Amino acid sequence: MSKKKKLQDEDYPTTGHEWDGIREYDKPMPRWWLWTFYLTIIFSIGYVIAYPAIPLVNSATPGVLKYSTRMEVREHIDAVNAQNAEIEARLLSTPLEQVAADADLSRFATAGGNSVFKTYCAQCHGAGAQGFKGYPNLQDDDWLWGGDLDAIEITIRHGIRHDADDDTRYSEMPKFGEILEEAEIAQLTEYVLSVSSQDHDSSAVVKGQSLFADNCSSCHGETAQGDREQGAPNLADALWLYGGDREAISHTIKNSRFGVMPAWQGRLTEAQIKQVTFYVHQLGGGE
Repeated sequence: MSKKKKLQDEDYPTTGHEWDGIREYDKPMPRWWLWTFYLTIIFSIGYVIAYPAIPLVNSATPGVLKYSTRMEVREHIDAVNAQNAEIEARLLSTPLEQVAADADLSRFATAGGNSVFKTYCAQCHGAGAQGFKGYPNLQDDDWLWGGDLDAIEITIRHGIRHDADDDTRYSEMPKFGEILEEAEIAQLTEYVLSVSSQDHDSSAVVKGQSLFADNCSSCHGETAQGDREQGAPNLADALWLYGGDREAISHTIKNSRFGVMPAWQGRLTEAQIKQVTFYVHQLGGGE
């Protein structure tokens, strides 16, 4: 068996550092490693010279190649816009109700509307427009403000309770928790449950109906079927935006609800507004 060779001090010089008998040898790096390191330094200097790299106060050094990913994207967008310019002009000059009859316009509006919807609308309404609690399902035929093309376009343009737009759709339900007694709110809750054909306390319905007529019918209608002119929901169809069980209805009566939607006019182009209007209308619930 060979014996392990013990290195002598003269075999390799040390740095002079020692701790607990452990000494640090002063061995040079492999030449290939050093050359690789030098090459990366040269490359980095070349990169800084050629491409935008050093941040300044409001921009960065442009580099001798003047390359910009932002400009590259801008060029791609301009190319697509130029390609679609003709059909976009046709879309803008065609009334929305006539778009479906033109196969090319219909495909263009649907594809563009789908893109706009997934970019700006899906965060609230869902990728499939199925909605969430507090955000309407756009696939069904239950509309607060109307589901024809004109009504949908107005909603998209001006939003819901968007204070910065003078033409926004606006409705407001009082907080009846500050107006009615707890017992009256309970009776009113039972009446709303009854008109939506849910289990309810029959002994409270008569008084609840009277309270509804005095406090709610001016917006929701005498039969609780809502009023689109005011954005008042139909309470008799068992389709609920914030939930339709006893607890949710009581909470709505006490505290009201106040959902908002941005106005997209000025943020989307006219073509994009028409596209997303057409897209939403053809999802299944359009009138």
